[in-house]
Amino acid sequence: MTSGALAKLRGEAARAAPLECCGVLLGRGGRIEEALPAANVAPQPEIRFEIDPAVLLSAHKAARAGGPQVLGYYHSHPAGHPVPSATDCEHASGDRRIWAIVAGSEVALWRDAEEGFEWVDFAIR
Repeated sequence: MTSGALAKLRGEAARAAPLECCGVLLGRGGRIEEALPAANVAPQPEIRFEIDPAVLLSAHKAARAGGPQVLGYYHSHPAGHPVPSATDCEHASGDRRIWAIVAGSEVALWRDAEEGFEWVDFAIR
């Protein structure tokens, strides 16, 4: 992950608190290069997140046109820990994409695997 993407995750979480922020992780070759913010359109944004479908659709269209790939998603847990919640687990699809979860200044990456979330070690570059 780039230092810029990491800073964006932390900044978006701080800006949105006490609501959950969310967005899309973009990059190439498995390297997260950008965090694309999206509106949290969940009915209860203080405890849930739902990425604005227009932002998600636009990111996938741009990727198909040769832009950065959609590597995953991010959201914050303003009053929690950077681990998948029960609600996160309910909404997991097993698509192997990365979920970044931000809690305070802590950021953890998780792979949405078929058997549940797997913690992912990452380096800042």
